[in-house]
Amino acid sequence: MGCCFGAPMQRDLSLWCSGEKPDSCSPTSAVLLPTWSSLQNYTAEPQEKCFLEETMASGNPRQLDPGDQPAQVADSPLETKSVSLAVGEGFPTEIALVFSVESRASQCVNSQLQEAARKKLWALENDDKDICDLFKELSARLVCIQAQKDQFLLTFKTIEEIWKFSTYLALGYVACCLEHLLFDHGYWLNCSLVEDTEIRITVDEDHLATMYLGLLLQEGHFFSRAVVNVLQPMEGGEENLKLHENELVHVKDIGKESKWEGMSLLTGQRGLVAVAAIQPLSHPFYQWFLKNNPMNCGISKEISGSTSQPIGKGRCTATEDHRGRGWDELSFSKGDSIEVVGFLIPGLQWFVGKSTSSGTIGFVQSKHIAAETCEPLGKCSVFLSEEEKSSLLLLLGNGSEQHYASLLEDLARTDITSVYRLAGFEPTATFPGGPSEAALQGCKDVQLFKTFGEAAADSLSTPSNSEQSSPEGEAPPTSLEEFLLQEPYDLDDPKFFIDLNAGHMDDSEVFDPILTFLNQGRYVAPFQSLYDLSFSFLRSTFYGFSDEDKLVLYLETSRNCAKRTHLGWAHIRLCFLLGRMCIKRVKFSQARVYFEEAMSVMDKGFDDLPLLAALHVNLAAIYLKQKMRHKFSSMLGKAAALLTCLSGHCFSSENELEVVKYVLREAIIVGNAPLEARACFLVVKLFLQLGKYDEVLPFVERLQFLSTCFSSQDSSATCLDTTPILSYLYDKKYLPHITLASTRLFVPSGIKGAPTPIWRAGLVLQNTSKLLGSQLGRSSIPAIACLYLRHALTFSHESGAGSTQKTLCSVLSKMYLQHGRLDGALYYSARAVALGRLMSEEEAFESSLSLGWMYVLASQPAKAREIMLRLLPSLRETDSVTQDGAVHNLLAIALKEEGQVKKAAENYLWALNKAKETGNRRNQAIALANLGHLTLSCRATQLAESYFLQSVQLFFELQGGEDAELELVQVLLWLAQAMVSRHRIEDSKLCYELALVFALKSHNVKSQLHITESLCHFYSKVSPNLGACITYHEHWLSLAQQLRDREIEGKVLQTLSRLYQTLGVPKSLRRSLDCTKQSLRIFIDLGETAKAAQAWLQAGRLYYLLKEDELVEMYFQAAIQTALKPGELFLAMDLYEEAGDIFFNGNQNRHQAVEYYRGGAVPLARKLKATRTELRLLNKLAELHVGLQGYEKALEFATLAARLSSSVGDQLQELVAFHRLATVYYFLQMYEMAEDCYLKTLALCSPVLQCAEEAMYYSKVYCRLGNLTLHKLKDEHDAAAYFLLALAAATELGDQKLQGVIHAKLALIYNAPLWHKGPDWCATYRARWLSEGGHVI
Repeated sequence: MGCCFGAPMQRDLSLWCSGEKPDSCSPTSAVLLPTWSSLQNYTAEPQEKCFLEETMASGNPRQLDPGDQPAQVADSPLETKSVSLAVGEGFPTEIALVFSVESRASQCVNSQLQEAARKKLWALENDDKDICDLFKELSARLVCIQAQKDQFLLTFKTIEEIWKFSTYLALGYVACCLEHLLFDHGYWLNCSLVEDTEIRITVDEDHLATMYLGLLLQEGHFFSRAVVNVLQPMEGGEENLKLHENELVHVKDIGKESKWEGMSLLTGQRGLVAVAAIQPLSHPFYQWFLKNNPMNCGISKEISGSTSQPIGKGRCTATEDHRGRGWDELSFSKGDSIEVVGFLIPGLQWFVGKSTSSGTIGFVQSKHIAAETCEPLGKCSVFLSEEEKSSLLLLLGNGSEQHYASLLEDLARTDITSVYRLAGFEPTATFPGGPSEAALQGCKDVQLFKTFGEAAADSLSTPSNSEQSSPEGEAPPTSLEEFLLQEPYDLDDPKFFIDLNAGHMDDSEVFDPILTFLNQGRYVAPFQSLYDLSFSFLRSTFYGFSDEDKLVLYLETSRNCAKRTHLGWAHIRLCFLLGRMCIKRVKFSQARVYFEEAMSVMDKGFDDLPLLAALHVNLAAIYLKQKMRHKFSSMLGKAAALLTCLSGHCFSSENELEVVKYVLREAIIVGNAPLEARACFLVVKLFLQLGKYDEVLPFVERLQFLSTCFSSQDSSATCLDTTPILSYLYDKKYLPHITLASTRLFVPSGIKGAPTPIWRAGLVLQNTSKLLGSQLGRSSIPAIACLYLRHALTFSHESGAGSTQKTLCSVLSKMYLQHGRLDGALYYSARAVALGRLMSEEEAFESSLSLGWMYVLASQPAKAREIMLRLLPSLRETDSVTQDGAVHNLLAIALKEEGQVKKAAENYLWALNKAKETGNRRNQAIALANLGHLTLSCRATQLAESYFLQSVQLFFELQGGEDAELELVQVLLWLAQAMVSRHRIEDSKLCYELALVFALKSHNVKSQLHITESLCHFYSKVSPNLGACITYHEHWLSLAQQLRDREIEGKVLQTLSRLYQTLGVPKSLRRSLDCTKQSLRIFIDLGETAKAAQAWLQAGRLYYLLKEDELVEMYFQAAIQTALKPGELFLAMDLYEEAGDIFFNGNQNRHQAVEYYRGGAVPLARKLKATRTELRLLNKLAELHVGLQGYEKALEFATLAARLSSSVGDQLQELVAFHRLATVYYFLQMYEMAEDCYLKTLALCSPVLQCAEEAMYYSKVYCRLGNLTLHKLKDEHDAAAYFLLALAAATELGDQKLQGVIHAKLALIYNAPLWHKGPDWCATYRARWLSEGGHVI
């Protein structure tokens, strides 16, 4: 992943670091700090205290730039009266880290992935443990997540935190860590999408720099550089510290605003320093290194600041005549050509040269040659030879490589040839719908899922871009071996027996063998054991001594003999060995004596350069340790040249570290970046050889940082890639996030013995399991490893490792299967089959069986059947009964899927007999379970139950592992289903709960989730039990939270809310409300607008039931606004109606329903032309006003409903509307209109009664009409007619009680006095517009 992080360049690095845009997934430009003086004007808020401008004698503010020329000496004291040191105040405490997800191909933001990342951040805002852990590992403290702005707010409390974070940021690790955090397995399985995607990080570098400065000031003491010469005393007579420009000084806050206490690192003197005269060292690494490595011998003048001249090699030209002042200095004339031995490093006073005319080697002063005539390292590297880069990577060894290869082999292992498979059951697999289309659209991983023939050819012939080896560099500079190993050493390494009891210690002939060996005039290979860091000569060259004292005595005697016989080389080497033994015993003074003796004797040291370098560096280290400043200074120049200029320096003592650190200190002080890089490299090399992994990490990070900066300046130079070392070290420190990020950036070099893509894939698998907190196993291969496994596969193909290819194909197939990507699983299974055929019949058989099983799971039984039928003949020539049974079992499963039940049963029985023949109970249990599943699909539930019970009994007898327990769980589920079909509810309940017990025992969360879902369905539908249903839903919720499946979690919370609401007591309503709010947060995070709106509404409903009326309206409005904001008008209309329904169906505040119906839902229904919804709402409004006794309003809405119902075309709706209108008229005492509407409803009914309900309606309406005309309209004749019609309907209905009531009414009418007075034909006429065909309401 890329990281876009530009920053202003630091003063001392401005010559070798540029701000070019880095490649994706590669470190960025250096995170460097503004100058001190530019920060003195910074303030976070206008009113806060800050560092004010500091003026010098002239009164003008001085602004320092990287290109400033040396300042003039100040003739008068610095004026500092305007300086205010408000330590820590006025500096920012938080910084924003902004990210964007971009596509390499289009060079613009990938909006779909950006939105997916934003949704993940919304989820993390509510549960930020993971991201807090991530930033804690990155040495930052998370303040908050601002998902809408795609940013994080971070803070730092210590200088170390900001140093580490800025390093990770510069190396590109922060971007990679965010990539791992923000994207799910669907992203990582799409390798083409991963390779096309980059995350770019942006921070305000000035903001970061000022935070760093603020933390420095809080600490109160740090290292600074003098920016001007200070030679005059300060005003007031106070003792000041005299400083020269660029002199390094350690300053300490003593409470004075304008002056701090300082100590010169050059002279060791102390005094007051004006704040205006100093500038802090800008990189935190420098502060840390100088603080932890104080100087014992001050600063020498042997190392100067770097110029624009790069490190050189090849030949240079002498600019003047020179005669060497000692045997070790080269003599030459002006114009002579001198070949550089190793490197010519700008800033060092000496280098090792070879006269091209005489062939003599010696030290050469850099000032005597024209450095520009040398050839720069260029394409090889900026500060290392190719040999050195290779040797650094080889220090890791190949132990981890072998470990990770074994890990992959273990992951690829399968038991498919010996263990049967349950029909359609793969415990390690999940089958989701695949990754979201929004995330993957436009960047499909097409190559992955081609047909096997095409894809195999493409994938195996074309290596990935990220796996290309680095280009070959030019020939490395002249190395030690080219001068010292011109001829091979043909003899075996000599060994010398130490016999101090021989009685001939004074006889020189006893020592002739060792003296002859050590007196050789040039370096030979066996000398390597004498000079190496591990003292291997104690084990290889000498033997026969019981303790080291005897060996020292032997060497001392040999030395004396060599001295007497004037064997110079033997004398020198024996003194060196004796000095090494003294160092081993921490006798430095005695060691110094031996080394000085060796140096005094030496006169031809360049014939054995390793010995010469070891003597110089070890002696310089002792001088430094014993604070012998003058001797150290005289030795340092040549020792530094031998240490840093020779390619492939071989360390002989841990003491050499002191010299290397001294060189590094001076390089930092004088600003010599190339020398700093060389010194860092040597520190890293020595620490790695010593196995000091905790101590080496800061130097490796600095080395990678410097290498990146060098390569950004010179595009032709190849960057030293220390990421495998960093990954190894981060893994040892248990920093899984950073390990994965570093590994993400690692591009295997192709160097023999260096880490390979297989090592990288294994490291990713191991650290991903650490992040997930689970044991890495065959059933849990993380998707994040997909890209690395495929790169490892390409590497294995190129190297011709067929066995490794098959292993990787098997691992990839399992991984795709576990994540529900069956197309990928099939593809790699097919490749494994092809590779297995090239290896052995056994490998081919196993791979073919796995492929057949994949086809079964992919619902391609025909292909699986073909494979099994091809395998069966090959088994006739063998006596493998178990393999025969495994093939028949899989063949039966395929036949069953094809519907060939009889053949499937025959093969299951064959497999069962084979299992019985071998006595394999697990395979017997699986075969019986498969038979039960087959018979259950044929609805033979009793027979299926019998098979399942036998299978369960066999499983109970097994002492199997996790896989067997998961198979038992599946069989118990099938048995429960069979018992439910036979209505054996209690037995099925027992089977379900037993299944859950075994799933809990195996700690398989996915299996528990599946069983718990089945139990929830059982207790809600099959055997309703509200308490049990709630209990299992709660367990379901906890499992979803463990799996971090927020969709399932939201769904379960919704259901739980409804279940608790059903209980209806205040406590359960509170729990329901809590569930609703949790689901609401989840739906908002997932961007599920409709579900979020429903959750808002549900919360409002619960507050209504809890009678907290002040919150009800707020939640209802939030629900509606959630729908209106994205323009979901239909959803908003439904929400208005549902909100109104809550008041409508409730017991309090029913009048508030009018606002939601009339003010919200009805206008939206009319706008959306949702006629039926409008009609329903008008009916509800009419009914509501009737209940509220607002009959005039009720009449308005009932009339509108009746009019609208006529246009709907649904007679039932029209009938309902007119019936309600009639009721309203009745309440308004408009009886004639009520009669007319009732008659209209009857006219809408069928003339012939269709059912009992219709007869009942007829009877009740006619009764209603009879009562209305009898009591309200006083018309006995019409009343009698209505009651007679009601009686007819009641008679049709057969309701005797209703008939009796109607008879009583008729008897009352017929016995009334008025009935006999009027003629039969006389009746009152009333207008009936509606019932007689009128359409105007």
